[in-house]
Amino acid sequence: MAFLEVRDLTVAYGAIQAVRGVSFTVEQGQIVSLIGSNGAGKTTTLRTISGLLRPVAGEILLAGEPIHRLPAHEILARGVAHSPEGRRLFARMTVEENLRLGAYTRKDEAGIVADLDRVYSLFPVLGERRRNKAGLFSGGEQQMLAIGRALMSRPKLLMLDEPSMGLSPIMTQKILDTVRELRDEGTTVLLVEQNALAALGLSDHAYVIDLGRTTLSGSGRELLADPRVQEAYLGEGVAS
Repeated sequence: MAFLEVRDLTVAYGAIQAVRGVSFTVEQGQIVSLIGSNGAGKTTTLRTISGLLRPVAGEILLAGEPIHRLPAHEILARGVAHSPEGRRLFARMTVEENLRLGAYTRKDEAGIVADLDRVYSLFPVLGERRRNKAGLFSGGEQQMLAIGRALMSRPKLLMLDEPSMGLSPIMTQKILDTVRELRDEGTTVLLVEQNALAALGLSDHAYVIDLGRTTLSGSGRELLADPRVQEAYLGEGVAS
């Protein structure tokens, strides 16, 4: 049984269908990426899994249990954390205040302090500047903080939406190395990433979403080698 299973998911904004029958699975302990062009339905899919949107049709199962009708806070309590596109930090709050918001459903202060220390070990700059306001940080530092905030709920499934957007190549590599480290420590990761080359190089498995539908799937390595993926998403015209 897959840890996360999305079956024939359909999601609409009013009369406009953003997702039209997306299906995929995420096995425990893997990094799985969703790649595709802007507007393909990737962000909508993550928002629906985390309970921010309601599907018109289809199912979302976590460890075999349906979660698609649960409110967002219950889905979070079951171990699904979502670091959204655009980071959505509280600019006037400090690093530590933003991180503690990620643990708002928890009551175990000793565990929260231990997890703060873990985030600071993953991202030392956050520990050094824990009393600074988030709005003063660079884009890369804000992305570290957004991921750290998501980790504060102790997720079993960490969903990251465009973690490298707007970042330098060096900072992108740092973020992706951290994602790999989290996977190696046992966190399951569902990644939406515009940088298809980086995402596929990192992923155990990946799916291509096009116009709201799942069109291709395979290991990251298989999709990197697929001429259709190379031509559409990696900027490499394939010679005939």
